[in-house]
Amino acid sequence: MTTPLLMSRFTATSCIGNGLAATRESLQRQRSGLQACRFETVDLATYIGEVAGVDAVSLPAKLHRYDCRNNRLAELGLQQDGFLEAVQSAGHRYGAQRVGVFIGTSTAGILQTELAYRRRDPESGALPADFDYGATHNSYSVADYVRRRTGLTGPAAAVSSACASSAKVFASAQRMIAAGVIDAAVVGGVDSLCLTTLYGFHSLQLTSALPCRPFDRNRDGISIGEAAAFALLERLPGSVAADAILLLGVGESSDAHHMSAPHPEGLGARRAMLAALSAAQLDPAEIDYVNLHGTATPSNDRAESLAVSAVFAANPPCSSTKGATGHTLGAAGALEAVISALALQQQLLPGGVGTDELDPTLAVHYLRENCRQAARRVLSNSFGFGGANCSLIFGSAG
Repeated sequence: MTTPLLMSRFTATSCIGNGLAATRESLQRQRSGLQACRFETVDLATYIGEVAGVDAVSLPAKLHRYDCRNNRLAELGLQQDGFLEAVQSAGHRYGAQRVGVFIGTSTAGILQTELAYRRRDPESGALPADFDYGATHNSYSVADYVRRRTGLTGPAAAVSSACASSAKVFASAQRMIAAGVIDAAVVGGVDSLCLTTLYGFHSLQLTSALPCRPFDRNRDGISIGEAAAFALLERLPGSVAADAILLLGVGESSDAHHMSAPHPEGLGARRAMLAALSAAQLDPAEIDYVNLHGTATPSNDRAESLAVSAVFAANPPCSSTKGATGHTLGAAGALEAVISALALQQQLLPGGVGTDELDPTLAVHYLRENCRQAARRVLSNSFGFGGANCSLIFGSAG
């Protein structure tokens, strides 16, 4: 059993909108932000979820050395919904050293290295002198940036476990708070578009030439997106509002079945969901909605369907929101945690965008249309390469 934590503030920025209001409206309208790829010099027939305006973001002068697309996206996300101010207020209440920072990312600022390679010395091959690997490309860069930007001095870490990265930061924060090391934590995920992921996933034959279609009969791959999503986790106060969102449980597993393919029967996914339910002391029948990892690859959706069916005999409604946002990789867990929180607050279970004809062999209650339904507890799945799996359970306080 784990002690619930209050998710006192949260925000999300993705291709469906900057901040909660825009995100909420897109979900209500079932609007997708996916567009044909026009990113940088990429020449691929695929769709992506690009966040508008990232290149125009300016970092504070004192943090200029951190300037890269990933940290600009982080800055854009921090500016939404009063989140930066809420974190700074928490730092004053608890003490800056008592608030941790845990950020998930997969490729961090690797685009900065890609751009630097274009400016190598023609004779020596040396990278340009103004290239700062530690403050841009390094996986820790984004956690370091968020820590410095918010003025916090507590423990900070970057988690990079592929597409489970920013779900696992909730577990990192929960453990640190339970151990008494900190009283609150900023958790989140930031992953930005780059050539490495676009060409890399294409080389693995995992990208679709169409907007992705999770759980569709004709699904054939992912649409890569980018996002910055954050939450402030705190110990539960004496009383909370009825619509407050709580982190009830976290479950992690590692099946290590294959470097880039899930266990065909969803073994690791099943263990992660069961571990989350055990931590939250909930029966499967008490989950009202499942936000699926749902990447729209044939093997991933099939394996997750088997896992969900094995855990939930009551077959709760479920959907993947990646048809709207794209697969934001290391930011997916945090982005979908925020979407799960909005589902609880709005009592709106989001229908899966882009899915035209459900695969009849996937035996889950998949929502294609939005559903207005009372929901008190939701489970969100995030699974990554190498068998890294994480499930989060959120609930309404009231």
